[in-house]
Amino acid sequence: MNDSKFAEVRREAEKMGIEFIDLKMLDLVGRLHHISYPFDRFTEATCREGIGFDGSSYGFLKVENSDMVLVADLGTAALDPFRKRPTLTMFAEARLTDDERSPFPQDGRYIARRAEQAMRDLGVADVSQWAPEYEFHIFEEAEFLTEANDSAFGVRSGETFFQNAYHACNPFDRYDDFRDEVSAAMGDFGIPVRYHHHEGGAQGQQEIEGWFADLPTTGDHAVLTKYILFNLAERHGLKVTFMPKPLMDNAGSGWHLHQFLTKNGQNIFHKEDGYAHLSEDALFYIGGILKHADALCAFTNPSTNSFKRLVPGFEAPTVRTFGRSNRGAAIRIPSYVSDPQMRRIEYRPPDLTANPYICCSAILMAGLDGIINRIDPIAAGYTPQDAPGDSSHIEDFLPRSLADALDALENDHQFLLRNDVFPESLIRRWLEIKNDEINAINQRPHPYEFTMYFDF
Repeated sequence: MNDSKFAEVRREAEKMGIEFIDLKMLDLVGRLHHISYPFDRFTEATCREGIGFDGSSYGFLKVENSDMVLVADLGTAALDPFRKRPTLTMFAEARLTDDERSPFPQDGRYIARRAEQAMRDLGVADVSQWAPEYEFHIFEEAEFLTEANDSAFGVRSGETFFQNAYHACNPFDRYDDFRDEVSAAMGDFGIPVRYHHHEGGAQGQQEIEGWFADLPTTGDHAVLTKYILFNLAERHGLKVTFMPKPLMDNAGSGWHLHQFLTKNGQNIFHKEDGYAHLSEDALFYIGGILKHADALCAFTNPSTNSFKRLVPGFEAPTVRTFGRSNRGAAIRIPSYVSDPQMRRIEYRPPDLTANPYICCSAILMAGLDGIINRIDPIAAGYTPQDAPGDSSHIEDFLPRSLADALDALENDHQFLLRNDVFPESLIRRWLEIKNDEINAINQRPHPYEFTMYFDF
């Protein structure tokens, strides 16, 4: 722990009249947890030793070996606007209970730092840059239940559009003021917002587009953005969901990730006379992602609902290919970028049922594998598809189900283990948790099955 940083945070907290300290951390699959304690316990010793917690309840370790500690990341301290008493919130890191308080290798924030360090150690680049697009739905009502004799859900929006809701204007865009409020709160947390608008979904689909930050910071921003949205929705009596496909026959919500790498302050993805102005390293990076795309889906699209979004007809990515301005391809190269320092690719499959740290780290490791092994995407058969529509005519589809993605991960995860970024134990635990989710779904009758089969 940096003693001067602690003194700085403590001094500022006293000026603000802080009464409580709040530590936040994601569990393995991506749900946010927190613990609070009175400000008078905010001491150097507490920050050094950490706060004990049950790691098994976060999905990490088995119960018989679950004692861990949460150690505050003082550099992320911020005033929490959603607590009644003045509260300073910050991210925490999971640590082991040895004398050194060693980092826990399954903690997503630790993995994100390890991935960027691996990129530096391999001599590829200094920093990875990520700009996320947050897509989500707002509903005025949401109800769901699953019992032995009952299974149903209902979501209702006050919005209806005859055709295209993309960039719809107020008063028909009912939630522009809400997005203003969310964007302002994001700014208070230091999260950059590029713009916001109504998305194409005809019933309450929204988008807030962020801007570039390094990988660990992008993960933090994603966690806080969801925290802000859920809290403000609660205040307004609304329901927000990041479910990839909450409505049949409507556009789904993704977490598109624009990305590039820099070395010595320069964007290494740019080459003026390259395909789409991309450098050789950028194409190799694309090759690595496409080669491992099926396995990546286990982390980037880790819910059974994710694969109801990855279908043709809704501008969702469906195939392992790349191209300029092609929203049906897994990787789109934005054609509107003119600044060489902003040259980038957009990976379109992910959604925010993912753990954002693990999701981005896995993508980066796939891209690095492509650069290290010089995987030419065109030579590998991923012919560029420069078309504005979808690519449903191509046969190289992304996985059609979570089960297929998990099978791919089990057979293809060595690229994640490079430089000890992902521990094998995390892969095993992830497969166990997600297969349990699949089994839970498969054991339950679906309401539509009654329509199809009840009177068969």
